[in-house]
Amino acid sequence: MPLTPSKIGCPMDAVLRLLMGPWTTYILWVLRSNGPTRFGELKRKVSGISAKVLTERLRTLEAAEIIERHYEPTVPPRVTYKMAERGNQLAPVLDQLSGLGQRWLDEDAARQSQRDMKVPAADRDAATKSTIATA
Repeated sequence: MPLTPSKIGCPMDAVLRLLMGPWTTYILWVLRSNGPTRFGELKRKVSGISAKVLTERLRTLEAAEIIERHYEPTVPPRVTYKMAERGNQLAPVLDQLSGLGQRWLDEDAARQSQRDMKVPAADRDAATKSTIATA
């Protein structure tokens, strides 16, 4: 299934709309990190996703040729998912986004730590007690 062209002519729009679907980046991250993965294992690794939503997202990604589904007619059936050629083409972009995300998380944590160090201990304790009292 080809991507739906952008109404405004932006080539990134079609790819980003596909990737921004619920759980999609997490599914791709798991497949990229773990290689071929069975449905049940994928569901466990994508904590919090329902089987219905996982199935929908996998079908969408398969239709867009981002991932491949391999079915073995055993008892019980064995279904494995892996990155397809298009998914592999996304790998450098996903790696860069992952690196950028980690860098920003680290920067935010460092900024928060610096802010916490600037607040006198007595003020921090009072703020904590106030937060607890209003909870």
